[in-house]
Amino acid sequence: MKKLVLAGAMLCLSACATATPPANASASVDNKAAPKSESTAAGKTESAALDIRIPQLSSVLKGEYKPEDYFTEQFLAAVPQAQLAQLSASIIAQYGQPLTVIEVKKTAPDAATLQLEFEKAIATFNINVDVNKPYKVRGLLATSFASKDDNFEKISADFDALPGQSAFLVEKLDENDPGEIIAARNADRQFAIGSTFKLYILAELSAQVKAGARKWSDVVPLAHRSFSSSATNRWPENSPVTLETLALQMISVSDNSATDTLLHALGRENVERKLAQIGHSAPDRTLPFLSTVEAFALKAPANADLYARYIKANEVQQRQIINTQTARLGFAQVDDSTFNGGPVHIDTIEWFASPIDMSALLNHIRRAGDPKMLEIMQVNSGIGPAEAAKWNYLGYKGGSEPGVISMSFLVQSKAGDWYAVSGSWNNPAKEVNDTQFVLLMTRLLQAVTG
Repeated sequence: MKKLVLAGAMLCLSACATATPPANASASVDNKAAPKSESTAAGKTESAALDIRIPQLSSVLKGEYKPEDYFTEQFLAAVPQAQLAQLSASIIAQYGQPLTVIEVKKTAPDAATLQLEFEKAIATFNINVDVNKPYKVRGLLATSFASKDDNFEKISADFDALPGQSAFLVEKLDENDPGEIIAARNADRQFAIGSTFKLYILAELSAQVKAGARKWSDVVPLAHRSFSSSATNRWPENSPVTLETLALQMISVSDNSATDTLLHALGRENVERKLAQIGHSAPDRTLPFLSTVEAFALKAPANADLYARYIKANEVQQRQIINTQTARLGFAQVDDSTFNGGPVHIDTIEWFASPIDMSALLNHIRRAGDPKMLEIMQVNSGIGPAEAAKWNYLGYKGGSEPGVISMSFLVQSKAGDWYAVSGSWNNPAKEVNDTQFVLLMTRLLQAVTG
């Protein structure tokens, strides 16, 4: 099952450690250059490893070079060939065919940062190579893509080509609502947003702290277990945890047990009032505000009859179902095979918002002026580090499940202007391509900065 989370930048082909670059270490490599002759000297052998593998990168991305001949076994264990092929296809779909390596800066004897030209962009990669024969690549990370002559019109056309329904909004935020809409497509439509809904819980937590009802350091038991809880999966039940720790886990790695524990600690009805206070164009789509385990359980095949009752019920009746069917809506009822067949009830059991709703939420967070809340949103940037570094501030939350992906950014430019950038893609018929969407959202952010 795919997590209800978009954890980190999807441009990563492998999580590799990049060594600290030595001073003035740089070299230029031509994509067509012949491999240098092998030497027994360590420095020349290490250089040969990079000089052999860097020119082959274009062929690897195009599928013309066998991955098992290029990458180490450890790399392919972490990034299987099918996933690698999907990542490469998504990059090529966005930016065209890779052409040539135009610059290389060696950052260590076995590592380098390189720029690879595509038809529509210049990409920056970090690469790590095994210096022993046969010099296979053990780490590859795409850190940024600088589009050539991109604009909102081209990006909107690419959104339009996505199967299913999609939307985005780029809004320059102001002290008064609404702000200035810079670019938009279907921005008033409701979409399933996956774990992006957790920003409403964060906003309510911050409000309760501001009101003096809570402290970030307050300790509560981790009492509500849920599925896809990567951070707390093996933690003992009722482990004492601070509210700040729960919020960090909820936002940075989208931990669902942390989320449900916070929702119950703060009060479902209080989070719902916060949603109403912020403003939502179709609150009936999201209320009652489900916990993650309740949503998972309602989608489970074993609860098909309960799901049928729930979607036919009005809001009062739905609340009665939630309150009286706690055993059937608990963790024990969640089946990890529920999502193996693709999207499940994404039009009915989800958390919904339009890009305009998300912009209002992001602007509320900005106006609240809570430095702790802003710090928590900044932990996981959702995009590559090079792109995130272009902003004075970048806060992010995203969410996904089969057929759903959503990404929302609160950003401040180097000039001091604030923007909300939000997008969603739903397809009830089949899974969406997360990497393709991340690239689209990265292009939106690039278009704002120019």
